[in-house]
Amino acid sequence: MAFPELSYTTDPLRGIEADALVLALPPLEEVADELGHWPGLSDALEAVGFTGAPGGAIRVAVADSTRLPLIVVGTGSRPGASALRDAVGAAIRTTAGFDTIAIEAVGADADGWRGAAEGAVLGGYRFDGYKTTAAPARARRVILRADHAPSESELERVRAVGAAAALVKDLVHTPAEWLGPQDVADAAVDVLRDLPVEVEVLDETQLADGGYGGILGVGQGSDRPPRLVRVDYHPADALRHVALVGKGITFDTGGLSLKPAAGMVGMKYDMCGAATVLAVVRAAAQLRLPVRVSAWLCLADNMPSGRAIRPGDVLRILGGTTVEVLNTDAEGRLVLADGLVAASRTRPDVLIDVATLTGAISVALGSRHTGVMGSEDAVAEYLEAAASVDEPAWPLPLPAHMEEELDSPIADLVNAKIGDPTGGSLFAGLFLQRFVGRTSDAEDAPRIPWVHLDIAGSGSTKSATGATDKGPTAATIRSLLAFVEGDAR
Repeated sequence: MAFPELSYTTDPLRGIEADALVLALPPLEEVADELGHWPGLSDALEAVGFTGAPGGAIRVAVADSTRLPLIVVGTGSRPGASALRDAVGAAIRTTAGFDTIAIEAVGADADGWRGAAEGAVLGGYRFDGYKTTAAPARARRVILRADHAPSESELERVRAVGAAAALVKDLVHTPAEWLGPQDVADAAVDVLRDLPVEVEVLDETQLADGGYGGILGVGQGSDRPPRLVRVDYHPADALRHVALVGKGITFDTGGLSLKPAAGMVGMKYDMCGAATVLAVVRAAAQLRLPVRVSAWLCLADNMPSGRAIRPGDVLRILGGTTVEVLNTDAEGRLVLADGLVAASRTRPDVLIDVATLTGAISVALGSRHTGVMGSEDAVAEYLEAAASVDEPAWPLPLPAHMEEELDSPIADLVNAKIGDPTGGSLFAGLFLQRFVGRTSDAEDAPRIPWVHLDIAGSGSTKSATGATDKGPTAATIRSLLAFVEGDAR
């Protein structure tokens, strides 16, 4: 497993069999009574200036019969689930060389237990990678002390979160040379093999026969042909249908609109949206949620060659809409267009796309907030789910006055604004909106409720924080699971 095995105990932490102990503590005055059974701990913490504020873990030496290493991490005053997730995650992430770590979040309530547990599995994620000299290993087993035994469903839910995040990070970490469109398709088949999920993989011939011009156009410059993977978890007791569409550019050179050298570094990460929607479907199936969750993974290599699309070429998207390609580096919206049309044909109750779509979203929102656009009610529901699990997200408009910028003199739409950097993320959202289908065949039927998640900023980080290493973050995984679970509660 790429994340630690999680178990719990209601026994005192001091007597547990482990290789190291971690205490997550608020300011000492808030937990003075609870620390009475740790002789000398308060004095030792005061001596090193521990305040309980959120921050790095420190190792403390106290007179203790267990003789186990003791690591203490601050949580801040009256910590909630988010603070405990960050504190415990940081402690597990930065504490290496111990096979089994036992944790207690002192003074945490029942909701805090879940945050601490998620922090443990997220912070303990590891990617073994390709180093010839291995770094000290993170814990393979975490034992979390709880005042009351959590239910098996609570444990399953935390494990599903850890597994979903680990799947995304494993796929995104893998170098593009070993993860082309067919490789992602094979991975999807493999990770869903023992679950009640239908998997369909369309190859380049089937894509051509089906009219998937966006995916084919973006992928035609590569020696590795594109794929569309549909995965469908459809329980008999499904309360509603949530459809997901993920951008899966397994490497993005920019095509003939070639990126500069620095901009191309890290572009193996451009399939993060596809990895995310795959992980959410798997988690829903593992948790046996009474919600149908289906996903379309839109997979292509965006490479320059004599076969690549050129600026000025016109692609015909699934369903017939034509797009003049002014910038081959605005390719994600082209593959998503096919996926949105295909997903719309199943008439889901809500449609969500996830994509590392625009550099402009980082300019607007920084590196932690996901940009959220779409139908008002569906966006509000997503934001509520994101807030419930403490994932930063921010709503952005789809301005009607920008619609005219989509016009092409020779096709239905253009895919980019050339020479005008303003509102780039909003332009992309307006483009995608054109491919969201209607709730029935009637021309005046409303469009399917839709949410667009731009994770170009939040999907990866250059510095470690809380439970997250630098690199892929698995952003929106917890929010999307909360969104899906909303109908199951």
